[in-house]
Amino acid sequence: MFTGIVQGIGRVAAVNAPSENFRTHVVELPENMAENLQIGASVAHNGCCLTITKIEGRRVHFDLMAETLAKTNLGRLKEGDGVNLERAARFGDEIGGHVMSGHVMAVTRITRIEKSAHNQTVWFALPQELQPYVLPKGFVGLDGCSLTIGSVTAGEFNVHLIPETLSRTLFGSRSVGDEINIEIDAQTQAVVDTVMRVMAQRSAG
Repeated sequence: MFTGIVQGIGRVAAVNAPSENFRTHVVELPENMAENLQIGASVAHNGCCLTITKIEGRRVHFDLMAETLAKTNLGRLKEGDGVNLERAARFGDEIGGHVMSGHVMAVTRITRIEKSAHNQTVWFALPQELQPYVLPKGFVGLDGCSLTIGSVTAGEFNVHLIPETLSRTLFGSRSVGDEINIEIDAQTQAVVDTVMRVMAQRSAG
């Protein structure tokens, strides 16, 4: 389980890709995230839960399987790229964002960025299959960041980013066209699916 509060930006130190369907990333963690690591522990990379397979000081190894490469933006990372990181939450931790599973559901692209003196509004293409779950003022996980949805149109949605988010995550360096991982809020999905199922049953009856 994760909270969507990015704890640091790691750097991809090496990429080993013996086949199209398997890769190993060696990621250099920030100092504040490198203490008490254990093989088998979970770390979210751009919101995608990965398992530690080897530890070499601050350089930590993670394996990426075919499903991860197909469904997330991690397969596009190369040596030197940054990645939003969050270690798994522990019982008793403060939930500063919202509960996230680390299971990325889709990848979308940034369509436009509106900058002002104190914040940024970032617009994203809205995948059709996720449209029922993207609601104004609802939660969404974007590259591992727990964010509140602003406006929603037929084909886009936006979030408003404060300077703290821009400085502590990759969103400070993102550009139009960049691919972003999405995880829909599980509670929103459960409520919407339940309502749609009940309405379908009533219509059928």
